[in-house]
Amino acid sequence: MIHILRWNPETKHTERVPVEALPMALTDVPETEVYWIDLDQPTPEEEELIFKRFMPVHPLTLEDVTKPRREPEQGAHLPKIEEFPWYLFAIVNPLPPEAVIEQKAKRFRFGKRDRPQLSAVLTHTVLVTHHYNEMQCVFNGQKYLERHAGSLGRGPDYVFHLILDGIVDEYTPVVESIADQLDKLETRMFKRPAPEILARLLRLKRRVTFLRKTLILEREVLARLVRGEFHLVEQSEIAYYRNVYDHQVRYTELIESAREMVSDLMQTHLASISNRLNEVMKTLTIISVMGLMCSVIAGIYGMNFDHMPELRWQYGYPFALGLMFAAVLIILGVFKWKKWL
Repeated sequence: MIHILRWNPETKHTERVPVEALPMALTDVPETEVYWIDLDQPTPEEEELIFKRFMPVHPLTLEDVTKPRREPEQGAHLPKIEEFPWYLFAIVNPLPPEAVIEQKAKRFRFGKRDRPQLSAVLTHTVLVTHHYNEMQCVFNGQKYLERHAGSLGRGPDYVFHLILDGIVDEYTPVVESIADQLDKLETRMFKRPAPEILARLLRLKRRVTFLRKTLILEREVLARLVRGEFHLVEQSEIAYYRNVYDHQVRYTELIESAREMVSDLMQTHLASISNRLNEVMKTLTIISVMGLMCSVIAGIYGMNFDHMPELRWQYGYPFALGLMFAAVLIILGVFKWKKWL
């Protein structure tokens, strides 16, 4: 489906227009008008209409844009940005819709097939966005432009900043959810380490690794936009991109800290399990030593030689039991003295 927003310079308002109202070619778009064309889960025919008829793009650009449809087993393309003679091409990876909600983020499994792709092509007068998944950032951007009638008139570079800002803001609940889970696992680990804690840590490590890889690449995209490398991004809009970049850097650092914390907790968990095993082995060793002394005493008095003094003694049985008890106390005293207990 194709959604089109147009900035009307006469009315100074943003309006939705049907596909039929779109000019035949990009060269027919007046310089005073601004279009945002959003291809939401488009068909191949709709892709051909925009990327081949209306604004023909480089074959490599079209190949990257349609990669999730052509190669679903490979997943989405990783974030990148490229400048062509008359347009700017960017790819970003928003969070999956299931991961945006904090409650679901605790159970969501990240993977390359779960990574959505948002492609954007910018010119002086047109912004084209393309995605095969529902994008909350795109929906929010459209609602923002409808509420603020003059915003689209600032240009495609300003609209693209709104989309990037929405993408970065989606990381807030997920990053907070991961930090909360790590804190709870840390508390549980020191109280009672268990194998299921290690399994949860491994799942969190995969999730954090996925987020870290995406955030680092998207940070590089924003860094190039902030540096003013591209002539299609006006100097007046770079301040807005810098604000988004600052947020992105903060979330990247938080994810990096979470990654280090996961690794530390895994090592701590293994050390706790090892210490717990050592405590069990120490207890079993003490019991074995006490049992060994009792066995020695019982073996001596179980030989039944004729000339054994205590063989026919009236108090021989209580004496043997008392000797065993005394041996146990002596062993416990020695272990206590050696500070092994």
